[in-house]
Amino acid sequence: MAQGTDRLRMMEVFLTVLDEGSFSAAARRLGMTPSGISRTLDRTEARLGLRLITRSTRALVPTEEGRRYAQVARRILAELDGAEEELAAGDRPSGLLRVSAAVSHGRLRIVPLLDEFARLYPAVRIDLTLTDRLEDPARGETDVAIRFGTLGDSRLVARKLGEEPMAVVAAPAYLAARGSPRTPEELKHHECLRFNFDGNRARWPFRVGDERVEVRVDGRFQANSGEALGMLAVAGLGIARVARFAVEDDLRAGRLCEVLADYPVDERHAVHALFVGGPGLPGRTRALVEHLASRL
Repeated sequence: MAQGTDRLRMMEVFLTVLDEGSFSAAARRLGMTPSGISRTLDRTEARLGLRLITRSTRALVPTEEGRRYAQVARRILAELDGAEEELAAGDRPSGLLRVSAAVSHGRLRIVPLLDEFARLYPAVRIDLTLTDRLEDPARGETDVAIRFGTLGDSRLVARKLGEEPMAVVAAPAYLAARGSPRTPEELKHHECLRFNFDGNRARWPFRVGDERVEVRVDGRFQANSGEALGMLAVAGLGIARVARFAVEDDLRAGRLCEVLADYPVDERHAVHALFVGGPGLPGRTRALVEHLASRL
């Protein structure tokens, strides 16, 4: 079995080949020869008993096993770098912290909080990815994933950061042309802008007196984010039901109006930070989670 330092070097070589796309480019970056890169990759594959990269004259393509190994290798090397930086910094949180958040929520809610965090923890470096795909901390894809909604069973720690209320909105021009619904039931006669990834979103819940009432809605337009639905609403294409943060600026500017304000939207979306817990939790992870929880 290869020694620990050799295995870390193998991981570094493998990841550099993937990042650079060729043996020669990886060799230049690492100060090696292309043949040395090739031999190191051969030894890695022989040790694992797996083909990690499919070689051709035109490209180097990772196999499915290679993609999984890359995830593990990136996590291990990132954790090692972070641990060394944190030890060198003493008790102060430091090192690289990878954070994943949904595109709209990340842009409108998370990014504005990072300036203060950067001033509080100058030794922490942030690698932020905004994506609507759930990056999994358990698989080493990120360190902290910030996500909405109900959480499934997981080995991850879930820290609740807050809740985001929903709002039903439309443009003044739409309401002038079609009229403003006076009760939730009247939404059935309107163009309703809906999410395209969840059939349950075609049923909008309201609080009517002491009862929770769900109204089935329909319309010609769908989208995959609240921010996009808000933009469609601003364009006068219908009534949207979205997280309030996605349309706050438009409401303040008068580009949108709140609809059915006398009937509370009977739903709030919980926001959680997901991360790998345990006694070895880096101080930088704990610091960010606590910062977001106190601000959100």
